[in-house]
Amino acid sequence: MQLDQINQLLSALATNPFYQAKLDGRSEVSSLAEFSEKVPFTTKAELAADQLAHPPYGRNLTYPLESYSRFHQTSGTSGQPMTWLDDPAGWQWLCENWAWVWEKAGVTKGQAAFFPFSFGPFLGFWAGFESANALGIRTIPAGGMSSENRIKMMERLRPEILCCTPTYGLRLAEVAGNACDLGVEKLIVAGEPGGSLPKVRTRLSEAWGAEVVDHHGMTEIGPVTVTDRDDPSRLLVRHEAYYCEVINQDEQGVGELVLTTLGRHGSPLLRYRTGDLVQPDEDFALKGGIIGRVDDMVVVRGVNLHPGAVEEVVRSVQGIVEYEVLILEVNAMSEVRIRVEGEGATELQKRLHEVFSLRIPVEEVSAGSLERYEMKSKRWKRMDA
Repeated sequence: MQLDQINQLLSALATNPFYQAKLDGRSEVSSLAEFSEKVPFTTKAELAADQLAHPPYGRNLTYPLESYSRFHQTSGTSGQPMTWLDDPAGWQWLCENWAWVWEKAGVTKGQAAFFPFSFGPFLGFWAGFESANALGIRTIPAGGMSSENRIKMMERLRPEILCCTPTYGLRLAEVAGNACDLGVEKLIVAGEPGGSLPKVRTRLSEAWGAEVVDHHGMTEIGPVTVTDRDDPSRLLVRHEAYYCEVINQDEQGVGELVLTTLGRHGSPLLRYRTGDLVQPDEDFALKGGIIGRVDDMVVVRGVNLHPGAVEEVVRSVQGIVEYEVLILEVNAMSEVRIRVEGEGATELQKRLHEVFSLRIPVEEVSAGSLERYEMKSKRWKRMDA
């Protein structure tokens, strides 16, 4: 099935200037192995460079510009934001992938989903919102509101589903004080690795008295994964829509996720290096979800520190409300320090040493002094020594 879809995609790209330059006239492969061997990677850096050279949208457009009706741009967490266009067929493909997410999450027609989401230019929950509408799920937009007003709205409307980042789920629970009384039965979280981390998942579940379902995707890729509810430590991959590879795997099998969009012909990606670190199992589900980002990993005295692994330890300590990680370059080597709000700094320092065999200083700071995040958190910060 995937080979047939790949060949349909390659054939469609005869009118795509970006990929015609990369494919060197190739319009068909005889096997998936040949595809991986002969078709070059696509990187975010070259897409960004192409858009700079050919503003504003770049050359990765298979159809005439007037064929595109959807505009989005990446959140820019790792560089300059990229613009992204979709034609109606490509947008329908995105919504079908989100319909799969809703199904796997166990959400049904007639339930209400609450979106405390700004609905800005990046893809976020846009496709999820429209897909939910088409499925008969009652959608409640809550952009442009304070956290306090969102809680009041939830108290009044009592939606069964809450869609947000893990960080903002914890923040809303902090503001509510009584989130378990709001009637939420399920959180669908995205944008950060936390939903697949046991300690973060437990913290969210206990705060809301609800099931936590993780999901991940990207503006330039679309919706890719959802929690395996029979084994919440795994993310299921929508293989009907994506050809997946994992490259540069280490001795534990952790490597970088590479994706090909099989149904987004108008603005496709072939062998796209996502920068996400994953560990596939024998069924090509992702063990532990998205482990981290290739560019976020910090090597401290020979030990690889991934943000997700550090957050797992932080969330295991009761009393910590918020935290941030400071990365300093000292004598050409990386050092890490952590600042926390709440109680538990001493206990956290002890547990970090037990897990990573590193002495990582932990400083307790005053309540409310650390930044709160509504969307993707930016807790890891590089500082001057």
